[in-house]
Formats: sequence, C-alpha cells, structure tokens
Amino acid sequence: MAKVPQRKLLLSEIQLGMRVKLPLSWTNHPFLFNRVDISSAAQIEMIRGLGVPYVLLLSELNPASEVVEEDENVEDEIAAEPERDLKADTRKAIRLSQKRFLENVNNCRNVFGKIVSDPEGAYRLSAALVEDLLSHLQEVEKPFLTLVGMDDSDVSVTQHGVSVAVLAMMMGHALDLSPRELRDIALGSLLHDIGKLKVPDVIRRKRGALTPHEANYLQMHPNFAYDMLNRSGLFPKEVLHIVLHHHEFIDGSGFPDGLTDHKIPITTQIVSLANDYDQQLSGQQISSPQVALGYLFKNRATKHAESLIAILVKILGIYPPGTIVRLSDDSVAKVMMTTKEVSQPQVWACKEDGSEASLRFLSDEGVTVQKAIKAEELSEGAIRTLQVDKGVSFYFSSLQT
Repeated sequence: MAKVPQRKLLLSEIQLGMRVKLPLSWTNHPFLFNRVDISSAAQIEMIRGLGVPYVLLLSELNPASEVVEEDENVEDEIAAEPERDLKADTRKAIRLSQKRFLENVNNCRNVFGKIVSDPEGAYRLSAALVEDLLSHLQEVEKPFLTLVGMDDSDVSVTQHGVSVAVLAMMMGHALDLSPRELRDIALGSLLHDIGKLKVPDVIRRKRGALTPHEANYLQMHPNFAYDMLNRSGLFPKEVLHIVLHHHEFIDGSGFPDGLTDHKIPITTQIVSLANDYDQQLSGQQISSPQVALGYLFKNRATKHAESLIAILVKILGIYPPGTIVRLSDDSVAKVMMTTKEVSQPQVWACKEDGSEASLRFLSDEGVTVQKAIKAEELSEGAIRTLQVDKGVSFYFSSLQT
C-alpha cells in the first residue's frame, strides 16, 4: 500500500483503489468504518450522495493485494467511546463483528498457507483462532447473528469457513454441547474446504454446470483435505471426521462414503447443515438468505435431521441477516442483526429511491417487516444504498440484550 500525504479530495477525483476517510461521524454514513477502501463504483456513488464536499485521501491501494486491512484502532475507538443509546451500541456491535470477521478470515488464510510447509505452525494458529471464536460466542448470554462480509460478491473459501463455523457453533451452543465439541465444530468448519485448494480454479470458480468429470473431481475435495490434515498427525479424529464427511446426509445420499444418520456424529451433522445453508449463499446459487432457508425446507428435509433444521431456523430468524425486506411503512431495508422479536430485526433502511438511509430499530418504532423482496424490485438508488451486491456472511453479535 502506497502512503500519500493526507489531503482533501474532491468527490469527482475519487477513483477505484484509493483509501479515503469520510469527514463524518460514524453515525452519519452507511459504511461500517470511516476509512473506506474504494473497490466499486457503487461505493463512489454512495459517498457522493452523503452531501459532503470532499473526503480525505489516505493512501493508494494495491488492487492485487489479497490481505484484508482494516482500521487497527477500531476496537480501541469502540472501547473509548462513551455510553450511548441502543442505536449507537448496536452500530458499535455491528462494526466490531465486522472487524472480528475480517481478522479471522485473515487468520484462516494464514492457516491455509502453512498447512503443508509448516503443519505445526498451522495447528497452533488454528487453535488460537478457535479460542477467539469460542470467546466471541460466549461473550454474551444470548448471542445473535450479525451480517458481515467483504465488498466482493464472491465469497472466498476462508470467508465461507468462518461463516460456517459461526452458524455451526451457534447451533452447538443451542444444543448445550460441551466446550470440546464446540472446539471440534469450529476447527472442522474452518478447515472443511481446505481440500479445494487442490481443485483447479477453472473447476472451482466455474459458473455454469460442471461436466461429470469436473463434478467428480470437485467431490474429491473432502478426501484431499483429510489427507492433508491427517498427514500431520496433529488434528483430532473428530475434526478429521468433520472435514472428510461434511457433505454426508442422513439419508445416505451424500459423499464421499454415503453415510447414514446413525454413522454421522452430531458434530459432523451440524457442520454439514451449516455448510449446506451457507454454501447456497457463498456459491451464489441463491442470493437471498431467506430464500436459501426456504430451499432447505423444500429440498433438504430428508437430508438433515428435522431437529437441527429447526434449531438453524431459530438462530437465523424468519428474516436472516442479509435479507432484503419491505417494511410496513413502505421503506425498504436490509436485515443487519437478528433480535428476540423475529419480525422486528435491526435493519439498514431507506426510502424507495435510496434516500434517507439509517439504522432502524423496528421494535421501538412499532414497524414490522411485511415481506422479503427480490433485488430486482429495488430502484438503482436503493440497490446502492443497501449494497445488495455484497456477499453475505455471518458473525456473532457482541450486543448485550
């Protein structure tokens, strides 16, 4: 990243690849951080709609860099801010969840990078990452889910792994599983797709239907992952089972071994379900988290235990984070965080044209969600404001309720 002297930048001068700072309080703009890495034209349009005459240019970014960088002082800034009302606390919680998600995606990427060359180092890093996840899960008595993600619509293997770990750990927590079982679930989730590193990109990233040969090769990724991890002799057999069998279904129709329910431990069943759900989003087969939930009911009812699907539904709520909805006051919104009131989640809302964006607490306003809607039903302004094209991932909320 090339540092440049900080200077005022006219809105007409903003370009892709820049890092800029918004001259606004974090309560007065739709971004999660005041510092914004400009990676899309939609972000530029959103900044131009904020009514500010300039932004501060911080640096030029290296577009080829894969390392996720965020404001290093965010957690200190959050801790230092004085007590505020529920809206301010919620916004801080969303920012903190996003920061932690990005950090853990980077940590997971580091684990992947060491698994062959330095397996002991990879194991130590992965164990530390699991402890972070467990501490974040247990930070509040009743954890909820927060929408997190990156600017790209495509979700990486490591992003998917962290999101699956969060969903699976929430399910395990709801079932009162032991800390050891939660650790196995977390580690198995993080590493379950590491075998895809051995699958050619042309197959892994293909948008259209795979040929039979390509599909068979892709279905080998659990075996590739198991071999990579088992070779080190460091990972528990429970974790290896999750990695090898995260595509097994209780009706025996999964792979690689066609196991049925009595041969699949509860930890593996949980990760299989969390992966099946999140894969609908990370693979871009389905863009709406609510539609993905409906897909499970319609197409996966015999493949996962009914009791586990019920738990996942309870965790996600009627309108999971990332769902685009229409409110009873005719505003449109994106669900940001689940709450006790399933029909009144925390949302980022705007008018039909995308104006007057704000974080809203529906339970305080007496407003409810009328229905989930498709992106095609939104105006261009609303699409930009709600950042509909961003990928959907999940992280624990640190908000005390």
